Amino acid sequence: MQEFLEIGQIVNTFGIKGMVKVKPFTDDITRFDNIKNIYVETNKTKRQYEIEEIKYHKEMVLLKFKGIDSVEEAELLRNSYLKIHRKDEPELEEGTYYIVDLIGLEVYSDEGILLGKLEDIYNTGSNDIYVVKNELGKQLLLPAISDVIKQIDLQQKKIVVHILKGLI
Repeated sequence: MQEFLEIGQIVNTFGIKGMVKVKPFTDDITRFDNIKNIYVETNKTKRQYEIEEIKYHKEMVLLKFKGIDSVEEAELLRNSYLKIHRKDEPELEEGTYYIVDLIGLEVYSDEGILLGKLEDIYNTGSNDIYVVKNELGKQLLLPAISDVIKQIDLQQKKIVVHILKGLI
């Protein structure tokens, strides 16, 4: 499992006092309210920053880091990723997983047939869609609902699914 989790990307600067505009990678953007320190990763190098101020604007998060006081300094952080240490994350509810932990897991039917690996997860609003790709490159789209997703085993790196009539 990855030690650090990506929670957003700096996409632009905001204003002239060193704020950055962040595209959040989370369902609940107000989670930034509980973060005091965050890692900014640029070119595989992580640097920790203290968050001075947080604002929200049109589904984006505006952050002011201590020590970044001009638009020029903030510009240097553009396209960087925001990360937090896994140990600083709250416990997930049972049956809830980080996407990064699911990507790459092998997906089997409940009949034991290997369908492929989980390549991506899309959120459609009502439920997630799991994108499973086999070794020939064929994709299978599975709704992440209890009728389909039967078991997720992170230790064995395996997902068991039930294929409903009409999905294939």
